[in-house]
Amino acid sequence: MDFTSWFRRSSGKKPKNQNQPTKSNQLQEYEEELLGVTDQLLDHLKTFTLDTFKNFPFKDDDEAAYDVEAATNSSGNVRKDLSEWQERHAFLVLSKSKELSHLRFRLCPAHLKEQQFWRIYFMLVHDYVAEYEIRAIQRAKIKSMAMENEEKPNASAYEVEMAETKQAAVLSPSTP
Repeated sequence: MDFTSWFRRSSGKKPKNQNQPTKSNQLQEYEEELLGVTDQLLDHLKTFTLDTFKNFPFKDDDEAAYDVEAATNSSGNVRKDLSEWQERHAFLVLSKSKELSHLRFRLCPAHLKEQQFWRIYFMLVHDYVAEYEIRAIQRAKIKSMAMENEEKPNASAYEVEMAETKQAAVLSPSTP
């Protein structure tokens, strides 16, 4: 057997070890963790029924506050009245939970408006996702503060430099 043919055959793709997660799986798991899509949440979603959403108690004031024209569709799947974190969570949870996706398909728009569906959903899962949403808000604030600090010029260095220049001008003897 020729060395080059052996090398080509042996350098082909090796079967991956099933116990080792791939990089894309790790990224996906990390995103799921950031967005609060956990196994506990997915198990909880399996308990939802059409009646869970249809019979959810809304106050009249709450329904009036959410006008159907107030929010526009984003990619046809998730309403724009959600926060960025909620929107990302909703996209991910719809892809991970076929039960929820099926419920949403059957409920909207025949029985519920889209924003009502998501409002009820986030009320039902509040105990499961609140800590993840709070962490996302904290990370966004820290990122915003860091970006703000990078954009601001270092004024103190300029002030020191100007003070030294003024002091040097005052102390230097004037020449006639």
